[in-house]
Amino acid sequence: MLPIESYRAARWLRTINLVLQAVLFLTLFGGLNYLSIHYHWRFDLSQHRRYSLSPETISYLGELLRPVRVVVTLTPDSENPEAAQAYQDVQNLLREYLYASATNYDPKAGRDGRISVEYLDVYQRRRDAEALGIDQPDVILLLSADNHRHIVPFNDLYLHKERRREAFQGEQVITAAILDVSSPVKKKIYFLAGHGEMSPDDVSPVRGLSVLCDELRLRNYDLEGLDLSLTKRIPDGTDLIIIPSPQGRFQPREEELLRQYLSTHAGRIILTLDPAREFGLDNLLFDWGVRVDDDVIFDTNPEVITDNGDLMIRHIDGSHPVTKGLADYKVPLRISPPRSVRPDPSRPLDNALKVSILATSSPTSWGEFGYRLTSVLPAFTPGSDLQGPLGVIVISERVTAGALPFSVPGGRLVVIGSGDIFSNRRLTDQGSQILCINAVNWAVDRDTQLHIPPRPIERFQLSLSEEELAKLRLGLLFLLPGSAALLGFIVYWTRRH
Repeated sequence: MLPIESYRAARWLRTINLVLQAVLFLTLFGGLNYLSIHYHWRFDLSQHRRYSLSPETISYLGELLRPVRVVVTLTPDSENPEAAQAYQDVQNLLREYLYASATNYDPKAGRDGRISVEYLDVYQRRRDAEALGIDQPDVILLLSADNHRHIVPFNDLYLHKERRREAFQGEQVITAAILDVSSPVKKKIYFLAGHGEMSPDDVSPVRGLSVLCDELRLRNYDLEGLDLSLTKRIPDGTDLIIIPSPQGRFQPREEELLRQYLSTHAGRIILTLDPAREFGLDNLLFDWGVRVDDDVIFDTNPEVITDNGDLMIRHIDGSHPVTKGLADYKVPLRISPPRSVRPDPSRPLDNALKVSILATSSPTSWGEFGYRLTSVLPAFTPGSDLQGPLGVIVISERVTAGALPFSVPGGRLVVIGSGDIFSNRRLTDQGSQILCINAVNWAVDRDTQLHIPPRPIERFQLSLSEEELAKLRLGLLFLLPGSAALLGFIVYWTRRH
């Protein structure tokens, strides 16, 4: 009998085999955990991607430099069913904020942009609630390192229609609150007045900009009006001037103020223009290589004309931050017949100036110069009118390359040939919403391209008759347990024989 065949050797072999199996199991378990921590992928397969943050939010979170503390006073056992549902929605959403900001920690660079979340019952921890200045439940408090605070009531997390929740806009509201507390210095935007421009305080659908102002305030912008005929100057610290649909001409002194603001102070201007309106900024536009024609763009293609005469703009530059979101989601722009905007062919030679067309009309369109002849039906006249496609949105920016190995951004100008594109009625269209936010973000160097849409609330209703309910009850009580018992009996009978 060989020594290896002895009982003692067999026992040692069996022990070594068990130890190796345990080591291999622990090694496999540890390796899988290491891979899951450092090399993992997450997929959101839910409808409307309700458990994922938008690229706009992720971009904002990646730029956080200081920590933000989120205190949630919603509770899962609230007697209010709407508050209990809000707790579930907020909990799932904030979990994504924690995950997205977990990498914003670099002790060597002194950076800590992580988000922390705390759930507080104001009744059981009243002293902590008083220390935070919370005197009521069902709110979300956001605090920054320098004690900037922002309170969000849970009703603000939802869009309501006829006293019924229609959509969850928690991501939009919480992201805006994070921007508010983490950025003590807000970007300053002025709406120009004094020439019949649209008013930011007007709630009318045609000439009002109240919806636009609400959207910009949600994104941590500070808004004011500016009348150059009264102030005689552009205030210091102006980050952006919006000139929405002027109806009259600018005075030469006002035009010179805007030119100096763009050139000397690297200013930013968004200009929307209506057809058939003289605005008196020709010298400014010439300096920035932009030409606005005195025409109206018409089209005969039924695929781009709506029932009320609006044009659908589908030819969009997908590489620029202003229009990338439109191209990515294939969202057209719906606008009233605009005037053509294009790079000025006679613009001065300037290597630092870059002029680009971001959106054009269809190839079947044309720019009608004889639109004032009301007795004549619009028709393309070769040699007189402009043949499409024609520019509708043009941007111009000046970048100065110095001695250093990088470029210094200069002024930026956005010219849109449709005056009412940011009006209240136009901002109900997704295309105008995306364009508006992207244009403002690009103009002030906050280059995030995507709008954060509300997420629809899904409701399910199961209707069963009394007979169907009785069948379901019998199936749950007998069918499923009976199937399990039958399967067990088959296994027992098979092993017995």
